[in-house]
Amino acid sequence: MSFLKSVSNFLFGKDADIFDDKGRVLHKLPKKKWDDWHNRIIRGSEYNWREHTGSQAGAKDQTPESQKKSQ
Repeated sequence: MSFLKSVSNFLFGKDADIFDDKGRVLHKLPKKKWDDWHNRIIRGSEYNWREHTGSQAGAKDQTPESQKKSQ
């Protein structure tokens, strides 16, 4: 039986094992891994899109031109 299943999987592909009963994607990772991922995004400023320097492009410098020249 396993030989026929192997041949069937080879010819027609395996069933996706990432869906739950309702058809939603279900990642089978431990809770600790998800918590670490979530905390990395919250705590790390390099991963926080709100603090990303690209979002500050075109922002005006707060120092007046006269102060820049005297420094």
